[in-house]
Amino acid sequence: MIRSTLLLVFGILLSLTAVAQNSSVERGAAVFQTECARCHIPAEMQIRLSSRWLGQPASALFNEIRATMPAETPGSLRDAQYLDVTAYIMQVGNVITPDGDVTEASLANLTISATGSVASTERNVGWEHFNGNLQAQRYSPLEQINASNVDKLAIAWRWSGANYGPVPESLNVTTPLVKNSRMFLTAGNTRNVIAVDPASGETLWMWRPAEGQRFTDAPRKGSGKGLAYWSDGDEEIIYVVTPGYHLVALDAATGVPVQGFADNGILDMHQGLRLSAGRDDIDITLTFPPLVSNDVIVVGAAHLVSMRPPSADNVKGDIRAYDPRTGELLWTFKTIPEPGEYGYDTWLNNSAEFTGNTGVWAPMSADPELGIVYLPVEAPTGDRFGGDRPGNNLFGNSLVALDIKTGELLWYYQLIHHDIWDWDNPAAPILADLPDGRKVVVQLTKQSFAYVFDRVTGEPIWDMVETPVPSSDVPGEWSAATQPFPVKPAPYDRQGFSENDLIDFTAGIQAKAKQAIKPFRIGPLFTPPSIIDAPDGTKGTLSLPNTTGGANWEGGALDPETGIVYVPSRTEVAVLALVPGGKVSSVAWIQGPARPPSVDGLPIVKPPYGRITAIDLNSGEHVFQIPNADTPEHIKNHPLLTGIDLPRTGIPTRSGLLVTKSLLFAGEGTGGGPTFRAHDKASGEIIAEITLPATQTGQPMTYMHEGKQYIVMAVSGSNQPAEIVALALPD
Repeated sequence: MIRSTLLLVFGILLSLTAVAQNSSVERGAAVFQTECARCHIPAEMQIRLSSRWLGQPASALFNEIRATMPAETPGSLRDAQYLDVTAYIMQVGNVITPDGDVTEASLANLTISATGSVASTERNVGWEHFNGNLQAQRYSPLEQINASNVDKLAIAWRWSGANYGPVPESLNVTTPLVKNSRMFLTAGNTRNVIAVDPASGETLWMWRPAEGQRFTDAPRKGSGKGLAYWSDGDEEIIYVVTPGYHLVALDAATGVPVQGFADNGILDMHQGLRLSAGRDDIDITLTFPPLVSNDVIVVGAAHLVSMRPPSADNVKGDIRAYDPRTGELLWTFKTIPEPGEYGYDTWLNNSAEFTGNTGVWAPMSADPELGIVYLPVEAPTGDRFGGDRPGNNLFGNSLVALDIKTGELLWYYQLIHHDIWDWDNPAAPILADLPDGRKVVVQLTKQSFAYVFDRVTGEPIWDMVETPVPSSDVPGEWSAATQPFPVKPAPYDRQGFSENDLIDFTAGIQAKAKQAIKPFRIGPLFTPPSIIDAPDGTKGTLSLPNTTGGANWEGGALDPETGIVYVPSRTEVAVLALVPGGKVSSVAWIQGPARPPSVDGLPIVKPPYGRITAIDLNSGEHVFQIPNADTPEHIKNHPLLTGIDLPRTGIPTRSGLLVTKSLLFAGEGTGGGPTFRAHDKASGEIIAEITLPATQTGQPMTYMHEGKQYIVMAVSGSNQPAEIVALALPD
């Protein structure tokens, strides 16, 4: 029996008549492998025991295992088998009993308790990566907060961003990290890095970038989405990419730049860029953190929105990797190939020479065991017109798998050929080890498809069908004849626009809706943009999903025990309407001014306007789909809807999601309200609603500190500084 500094004296007050033999850890291991390993791994057990069961009757744990396991057929094992598997769970959870094996005699009248000098350390569980882990699952096995007590959640502490940045920041989208009793976050327009006490929110240290003109010229400012953490067991380093595109390494204990990294802790990422001769500005930055895995830092690239680009030229969004200790460049992956490189022939008319963008502005993910980093690559320059870059344009809009040590291309799949909809890959690819042993990667998209691949080989799990799509009639445009459509899973939000999508609560409302869309073209998914005042008299194309999704950077959350992925999305119409570039741009056609039609202020399409979809990756089927919020007052009280029994409509935002052992948590996201909900993971049923000081805008995360579980997120509201808010159960 394993001796541990965490001593849990474990007893079960059994009301059994059949269990007289000693339990067997060996037999329990066999039962666990046969009945439990489909959903659980042994490494979870210590976290589960220390996070939920300390101080509780041991009989409650045994009875819960017996009542709920195996998940498909709870209670179907013999009592002796449940006793064996309980003994095994105790062992792998670093738990011992007074006499070693569990027997009926030795387990009477005892409770689960902890002693030992390092018990508090073992009761600390962090959140070390932007999406919780390198697999981008946004999952935690913590369950101190569960269905039985989540309604008691209250604010434990609040951290104000009022005094960070040149002016108070009203919108913060950071996701904090927690490691070794410190929380790290970003705040302020200049992207200050802050360390706080995870128990109280007290500020421990702050680092502020001073970029001068480089900051003034930066294409994207603000607090950014977060940070990256790395340690070799001795050094602990926090990495941030600044608005001016510097990669900075900070000592995690002090906030002081690491002297041995690059130039006194600061690496100038303007160096080595493939710039464009057609642009004077350097349009490149990154708002997401880099990814650190296998002792390699991988850094992406973001640019300005390219609906009205000044030129078809731009800096290329190459992906670069660095040594975490020194900042030495290890490799570069060219998302736009050079002559002689694979994919160059997908850029016709030498367009690879000058086209830019095609970076990775979204978060990445990695499989440390396979040594693979997964890149969700965005579109090339020109979000609405690609006539200057004819061809399919690899590696634009592709999911790319690289050897993280060398940058070698292992496999790729292009999800959109020649993007003219601004449907960048917006979210971190989610990695899952399914109960049947399959290793998959899921790319969520703005176009509302979840594309699922074998993450080792890149082969689609379900068929991808190259399907004919409408062609563009915009003068000078080149459009792809087909696009890949996955057979499964079904789309998680509406795709394409037809009269069947129109709001129809009454015949009068439906008639108004039909009249409102007459000036526009409509059609299926991948119907291309069209020009304002086209020869057929139309004024642009109505598109679903919107330019920003569908899904977007919030991504999804995966329950690794079940293989169910939860996806937030929004349903809102975009108008793809082009005008000549004229004096604004040297590009022939750019996005023009256009407002989606409405029915006296009501959305033109049927609700729900925002949703959360649960997709079973084992079967590819939807488990449930629910609105992301209640019906807003301006719809509920609209004169045209008087007397109508409205469904719960949701709102056109994307929820921030978090999955734990017990629950699915969801906020309402930027533009939503201050309600934070706990849902049943299996049904989507709302279990509790918690009122926040403002709207959830950063992704929710969770950790355990000194035996107490917290849920933390950035919240933002108009006319008030953004905050970081921590929720916990009352003491």
